[in-house]
Amino acid sequence: MTVYDEQEVLELLQREDTRRKAFELVVGRYGEQLYWQIRRMVLSHEDANDILQNTFIKAWTNIGYFRAEAKLSTWLYRIALNECLSFLGKQRTASTLSIDDAEATMVSQLESDAYFSGDHAQLLLQQALMTLPEKQRMVFNLKYYQEMKYEEMSDIFGTSVGALKASYHHAVKKIEKFIEEKH
Repeated sequence: MTVYDEQEVLELLQREDTRRKAFELVVGRYGEQLYWQIRRMVLSHEDANDILQNTFIKAWTNIGYFRAEAKLSTWLYRIALNECLSFLGKQRTASTLSIDDAEATMVSQLESDAYFSGDHAQLLLQQALMTLPEKQRMVFNLKYYQEMKYEEMSDIFGTSVGALKASYHHAVKKIEKFIEEKH
C-alpha cells in the first residue's frame, strides 16, 4: 500500500495476521500530529512522548473493540485527550502549588526546554494558552493548529458544535486579553 487508505487499514486491523503491520501504518500516519497536539497541552517533550506512547498502547490494546463508527483519527484523538486530562489531573494532584503557580512552572519548563525553538510571540501565545481551562485549551489547539472541523471535534469531545464554537470564541478572547495586558 503506497498511499494511506483508511478503509484498507481498517480491514487489515480486523485480521489477526495483518493487525501489527496495519497498526504500524496507523502510528506512522497519526503519530506526529498526535504528538504535537499532546505537546501543546503538556508542553514538555518527554511528557508528550510518554503520553503518546500511552495513547498508542491503549489504542493497540483496544483495537479489537474499534467498530469504525467514527474515523480512526477521531478515536485516537479521544484517547489522547483522555490521556492528557489524566496526566494533567495527576500532575495537579501531585503538586501542592496553586493553579497560577502550576501554570508558571509549566511556562518556565517551556522556556528552558531544549526542544522549544519558538520566538517571543510563540512563547507569549503558549503563556496565554496556559491560562485557559484544559478542555478550552484543547478545543483551541485542535481548531487553531490542526484546523479541525467543529463536527469532528464534536465526535471527540461528545459536545455540541455550538458549545465548541462558543468555547473557541471564549478562548480567543481570553488569549487576546492576555496578550494585550502583556504589551
